[in-house]
Amino acid sequence: MTGDGAAARLDNIAIVVDDLEKAKAFFGALGMELEGEATVGGGEVDRLLGLDGVRTALAMMRTADGHGRIELTEYLSPPAADDGSTPVHALGGHRVMFAVDDVDAALDRLRPHGAELIGDIVRYETHQLAYVRGPAGITVALAAVVE
Repeated sequence: MTGDGAAARLDNIAIVVDDLEKAKAFFGALGMELEGEATVGGGEVDRLLGLDGVRTALAMMRTADGHGRIELTEYLSPPAADDGSTPVHALGGHRVMFAVDDVDAALDRLRPHGAELIGDIVRYETHQLAYVRGPAGITVALAAVVE
């Protein structure tokens, strides 16, 4: 840490899900590993989030190289706000992208876990790309280098 308040690294991205087990299976099928699980709540969590009566179950998933992490959070109380499926061009969080060696193979692994292709699989310059909708409406992008 630099001591001046500057970000030293991106630690993780948190995603709210409605079914933690399904979300763990989805990201596990993508090759992420479960790093740990916990249930949290109490006064400090309430104050941090600005909500009352918070109790969440969470799972920390990491990429195989150990550098990327996603915190999957299921709100046990209060229930998660459900605004429906967010379009890919909505303001705010857009998507999470993963580098894969084969987009088609990744899709084959994800489809049994509810992944739905949003548009088409396309080649853009040196990459093959696909956007899929995962658990809780999460948009996941897959990118493979092609020659």
